[in-house]
Amino acid sequence: MRRQFISHAISAAALLLALGALSASAADNSAVQEKAAVCSGCHGENGISQTENIPSLAGQPDQFLQWQLVFFRAGSRKNEQMQPIAAEITNEDVRSLGAYFAAMTPPTPAEDKDPDLSKKGAQVAVGRRCASCHTDSFAGTKAVARLAGQREEYLVKALRDYKTSQRVGGGGAAMADVAYHMSDEEITAVSHYLAYFK
Repeated sequence: MRRQFISHAISAAALLLALGALSASAADNSAVQEKAAVCSGCHGENGISQTENIPSLAGQPDQFLQWQLVFFRAGSRKNEQMQPIAAEITNEDVRSLGAYFAAMTPPTPAEDKDPDLSKKGAQVAVGRRCASCHTDSFAGTKAVARLAGQREEYLVKALRDYKTSQRVGGGGAAMADVAYHMSDEEITAVSHYLAYFK
C-alpha cells in the first residue's frame, strides 16, 4: 500500500512538472510568435516574403538567422529597417526567432520561366563552388544561408552588396571573395538558378 502511494505521488509530481514545462513552453511560444509577427510585416506570412528585396526567412538555418540578427544589432550589417528592430531584441529573442523561422517550411520555387538562364546559373554555381558551403541542395547549414527558393532580386542584391563590401558575412571574407570576381551577368544567372532551384 505504501509503495503504491509513493508510486502515485511520484507520478503526480512528474505530471505537475510536465504540465509546468508545457505551460512555460506555451508562454515562450506565444512570446516568440508575438515578436515574429513584427517580422512578418516585411518578411511575409509564414516567413515567405512577397516584397521585393526582402528575403524569405522560412527554412533558413537557425545559426544563420541568429548571426544575421547579431550582425544587425552590432551594426556590422547595415540596414535602416533592421538595425532599430535588432537593437531592441535580447539574446534569448535571437535564439528563439532563429529556431522559430528555421522550423518553418521554406518557400517552394515557382516554375522556371527561363531555363536557359538557369543553365548558365548552374555553370556559375559549379564554377564558384557554391555547394561547397551552401550544400548540394543549396539548403544551407549551420551559419550558412539557404539559397534555394530565395527571392531572385534579393540574391542579386546580396551578391552585389558582398562584391562592393557593403555587406560582410560570418565566414570571414568567403562571400566577398567569391562575389568580387563575379560579373554582373554571372550574378544575374546564378541568382535566377538558385531562386528556382528545386
